[in-house]
Amino acid sequence: MSGNIPADLKFTESDEWIRVEGNEATIGVSDYAQEQLNDIVYVELPDVGAEYKKGDTFGVVESVKAASDMHMPVSGTITAVNEALEDAPETVNSDPYGAGWFVKITLANPSELAGLMDAAAYAKYLEGRE
Repeated sequence: MSGNIPADLKFTESDEWIRVEGNEATIGVSDYAQEQLNDIVYVELPDVGAEYKKGDTFGVVESVKAASDMHMPVSGTITAVNEALEDAPETVNSDPYGAGWFVKITLANPSELAGLMDAAAYAKYLEGRE
């Protein structure tokens, strides 16, 4: 069971998703990731204005089972963080692709998006992990 995989997103092998709109993008964790983590109890997010390279750790998500680093799918500068997650981290469990987003960025190098998986490729990737 690979969970819900929206077709308009790109995915990483470490289970982050990215939704691109022009030169801006929103990043979060996949439905599969939140299921694996189970009950999320804490989210640590970066500061607005911080710059990250593709693959850099930008935050941490903690559940009753484990803590997991969040990795940037592409290089960019943080333009917004989802402060609501500080008070309600369980939103990541209930709405991973909507209200449970983590950060918004300005893309530094849009060509990096080509290295990410589309929904179909991610579904196939998850099948290989089960």
